[in-house]
Amino acid sequence: MNTLTAGDNAPLFSLKNQNDEVVELATLLNDNQVLVYFYPKALTPGCTVQAEQLRDHKEQLAQLNTVAVGISPDPIKKLKNFETKKELNFDLLSDEDHAIADAFGVWGLKKFMGKEYDGIHRLSFLVSQDGTIKHVFNKFKTKEHHQVVIDYISSLSE
Repeated sequence: MNTLTAGDNAPLFSLKNQNDEVVELATLLNDNQVLVYFYPKALTPGCTVQAEQLRDHKEQLAQLNTVAVGISPDPIKKLKNFETKKELNFDLLSDEDHAIADAFGVWGLKKFMGKEYDGIHRLSFLVSQDGTIKHVFNKFKTKEHHQVVIDYISSLSE
């Protein structure tokens, strides 16, 4: 796993969201910086808490000129189910072949209960409007992810 770091150019992806619409990073960057957050699997406890916190703090992020998009290897249908069940208010993007996860360097070997497998590592990237990675969030608890992001962005304007 060769994870991108601050200063690297973010891969300009184009993925389908939960509504089967194409979402392009370049288009999102026209108006905002973008929090690209990778999560392993929709509707699992940690991923749900993380998504609900971003849902509940969407307006606070907007005030900081930031929009969030979640990326997982889930199929579009599962993402739609996640959005509906949890009343999510942002784009969930399907990366079934994990090409974008690979490009960001978040797809790799994981260990859980003594088993090893390949999957997405829970990391987030703050992408500046110029397309470079401003910050990588790699140390957080899922329930605190939103606050870590908000605190970091807020500290930039102090």
